[in-house]
Amino acid sequence: MSAILTVKNLSKQFALHDQRKTIPSCANVSFAVEPGRLSALIGPTGAGKSSVLKCIYRTYLASAGSLLFRTEAGETVDLAQASEHEVLALRKHEIGFVTQFLHCLPRKAAVDVVAEPLLVRGAARAEARDNARAMLDALNVPERLWEVPPATFSGGEKQRVNLARGLVARPRLLLLDEPTASLDPRTTDKVVEILQGIKAEGVAMLAIFHHPDLVERLADQVIELAPPVVHSPLSEAITQ
Repeated sequence: MSAILTVKNLSKQFALHDQRKTIPSCANVSFAVEPGRLSALIGPTGAGKSSVLKCIYRTYLASAGSLLFRTEAGETVDLAQASEHEVLALRKHEIGFVTQFLHCLPRKAAVDVVAEPLLVRGAARAEARDNARAMLDALNVPERLWEVPPATFSGGEKQRVNLARGLVARPRLLLLDEPTASLDPRTTDKVVEILQGIKAEGVAMLAIFHHPDLVERLADQVIELAPPVVHSPLSEAITQ
């Protein structure tokens, strides 16, 4: 099966101009992600796991290397070089990202937060909200909270809303940054079940998990990152 994403020699550095230093985040990372499989990024703190995900999603701009994404239309787009317009279109239709924290409008009801990706893709509001309710229910979010803004929710409740929003639209490539870190064991088991179902539907996933047990339960491929070597001269920085 051909890869949906091929990462070649990805590196990300941050330049501290006032200190004339560069801080490497990840270096020379290469791997491929295939449809219907979950690839897990592992490695010690500082190895750049989250930076890899953010470079793919283009929250960060890669300092070097290529991120070759195969679109639904069969075209190959280098996410490291793509225009902002191309990246936004791919986020809308093909690439999803579940971060560690929920970011949403403060007065928006939880069900509408979850429904938003479906509405962006053109779904009718009633259908989008029905699907959102089903996902919130699957992730054990109490029904009494569905019409309430998540600003006052507990950390675990916010993360369940965050997961529901990321999973409801079934993107072709799903990025997950420690999605179960704030969840209780019962809800974590439910997330595992949902992710296994999404894999069976052909979604490609690249994930960072807090617990090694989740890697063992879910990963079809394990990619281990090593901390990059620190270089101090600013002249060695690869600027954006």
